[in-house]
This record gives sequence, structure tokens and C-alpha cells, in this order.
Amino acid sequence: MFDLGMGEITLILVVAVVVFGPEKLPEVSRALGKGVREFRKALRDVEKAAEQDAAAGEERDKSHGKQDG
Repeated sequence: MFDLGMGEITLILVVAVVVFGPEKLPEVSRALGKGVREFRKALRDVEKAAEQDAAAGEERDKSHGKQDG
């Protein structure tokens, strides 16, 4: 997904420790992880709904095509 090397990851971690402090870092990490999980779940739900709508549209088109022709 992201092409991050060890140097970039280390820099991100150092900045995170400086900004949030070592006491808050686990809490921030958990919150970030939870947010990413919820976002992925919502994305999967949207994709599933779109696929169902597309399938329903195809079925509707097939049934209308048979009645008209």
C-alpha cells in the first residue's frame, strides 16, 4: 500500500513520541487502529451494497427485456 522503508517508519515513530509523549502513544495507537478498522468495515459495507444494487439492476433489466421482446 505505502512504500515505506525502515528509515521512514523510524522517523514517523520518533515524531509520534515527540508529539504525543510515551504515555499517550499506546492510547493514540489504539484509537487510530480502531478508526482504520471501522473505516475498512464501512468501505466493505458500501462495496457490498453497490454489488447488490448492481445485481438487482441486472436482474431487473433481464426481466424487463423478456417482457418487452
